[in-house]
Amino acid sequence: WYAPSSNLKLMFDRLVCMSGGNPKEDLIAHKDPEKAMLFEKTEEWESLSRNHLEGRTAAFFSYGDGGGDELDPSGTPRLLRHKAWFDTSSEPFADMRDAYAPLVWQCRYSGVEVPDVLWRYEEFGRGKKYSDNQAEHIGPPVWAAFDAFVDTFSEFVGRKGKVEPGEFRAFGYEAPGHLGQDAKLAWRELRMRFGRPRDGSSPDIQQEMNLNDDKTLRPKKGEGEKLRD
Repeated sequence: WYAPSSNLKLMFDRLVCMSGGNPKEDLIAHKDPEKAMLFEKTEEWESLSRNHLEGRTAAFFSYGDGGGDELDPSGTPRLLRHKAWFDTSSEPFADMRDAYAPLVWQCRYSGVEVPDVLWRYEEFGRGKKYSDNQAEHIGPPVWAAFDAFVDTFSEFVGRKGKVEPGEFRAFGYEAPGHLGQDAKLAWRELRMRFGRPRDGSSPDIQQEMNLNDDKTLRPKKGEGEKLRD
């Protein structure tokens, strides 16, 4: 459905730290949001916010079934009642590999290199029923394209050579204890529950602008349930 699988998205959620974490958490009192926002504007932040995967290479090979047999001869989904409300020639992407653009650019913003030649898309099974469009039906053209992709990837990283580990490595890092800082953050959260965020903080400014309403003694209670009450 024109998007990465849930498993792949979950993996990227767990790689958020690769976008530039702070290896010296004592500078922001462990996870103090206000201190972190101020620290981001300092010169020291530029030298510390280094991605431990920076300089590595990532590659994406995606494939799709082209919509199965759910399209009419004009390329419009058959079940739509109002087919004139959008232009099928421009949907869903001009280049189908762009379905993975958010993940590709998340890598690039993080210093992980994704060359265009290593970002590809192959389609198969357009117009076929899903029961006739399983893994065993993919066929030689797609496998040949994937083999070529693997060869290109191997040749690319071979020419690129070994990437030395960055200054700040995640592997082997042991986080220090921060019981006192956790207590301060718990107090901050309690104040927000009573609608009293820190003066001048982002939650305080947003509250004044009526952009949020964090005042609640039951943060796990659903918004719909609150409205019904």
